[in-house]
This record gives sequence, structure tokens and C-alpha cells, in this order.
Amino acid sequence: MAVPKRKTSPSRKGMRQQRHAKATGGSYTENPDTGTLVLRHHATREADGSMWFNGKMVKQPKVKAEAATETEE
Repeated sequence: MAVPKRKTSPSRKGMRQQRHAKATGGSYTENPDTGTLVLRHHATREADGSMWFNGKMVKQPKVKAEAATETEE
């Protein structure tokens, strides 16, 4: 079994671990249609349930059964 010859100092340990501990902010862009901040390469869900990606609707909004029967009458 491999065992280190000397104890790793707290400074050296911190230097090794710092790349994992950095808090990185996501690269957000402004949605040109709504003006909200959007995480890049991710689809955004609107309040009505529709999903948008790259300026195109990916998923249609959900229409409740009550609303559908009211419009038919």
C-alpha cells in the first residue's frame, strides 16, 4: 500500500484543494424576449409551463382540462 513519506502541510493541502472549492458563478445571458437572466445551454421554463431554448419553443404549455372545456362551450 502506498503511504506518503511526510505529512502534507495545511498550505500544500489547501493549494491542492482550492480548485475544487472555488465558487464559480454561472455564465448567464439575458433572454432577448423576456429580459430574464438565463443559464447558457439550458432551456428555460416559463410561468405557463412552456419551455424555451435558443429562442424557440421546445415544449408547449400545459392546458388544463377546465380551461379546455370552457373554451369549447
